Amino acid sequence: MPTDTIAPDWPAPARVRALVTTRDFGDAKSAAARARLRALLPSEPLWLTQVHGATVVDAACASALAQADASVARAPNLVCAVMAADCMPVLLADERGEAVGAAHAGWRGLAAGVIEATVSALGLPARRLLAWLGPAIGSGAYEVGAEVRAAFLGHDVRAASAFAPTRPGHWRLDLYAVARQRLAAAGVTRISGGGFCTASDPARFFSYRRDKAPERMAALIWLA
Repeated sequence: MPTDTIAPDWPAPARVRALVTTRDFGDAKSAAARARLRALLPSEPLWLTQVHGATVVDAACASALAQADASVARAPNLVCAVMAADCMPVLLADERGEAVGAAHAGWRGLAAGVIEATVSALGLPARRLLAWLGPAIGSGAYEVGAEVRAAFLGHDVRAASAFAPTRPGHWRLDLYAVARQRLAAAGVTRISGGGFCTASDPARFFSYRRDKAPERMAALIWLA
């Protein structure tokens, strides 16, 4: 695998394949980067029109550019893909290698329940699932307002532990902490990844908050 991609470090079975592109790979929306990606993959990825929601589609029957923020696959060589540049890519896999999924989880998607929706769409006991949290903006670089905090605490008051106050009406948000809470509440307890910060690592990652630029990384997962 090229050095300009990241391979998830998680105990997924051998037939589960996954990668995340880095800044060195190029903008995942560009034709050049997608051509390079296609050479690494068994088929064309299912690219989505991401809308920061909680809709999940099945890669076996979804149309390209469907409005959704997650996809699942149960057959070999169907590539689930999400793009991000501060939002969190969440990859899911069955411990037996029967299904995989990918979710685009920024704060709006997390609050809307995209993780829970993807777990449900896999159609398997949650105790069999593994999760990996990919590159996202870290809590030290992510200040949010009261409306964001209220969106999470309205769902579960325990989310308060993911917010650290900075100035009146503003908090630092730990997206990884919220994702772990949501996964655990859904029954997924084997969670890896989460040690990144896109905003503070310009050598490796695009960051919309840092650069206000349109480039994106891609996170992809499939069954061999």
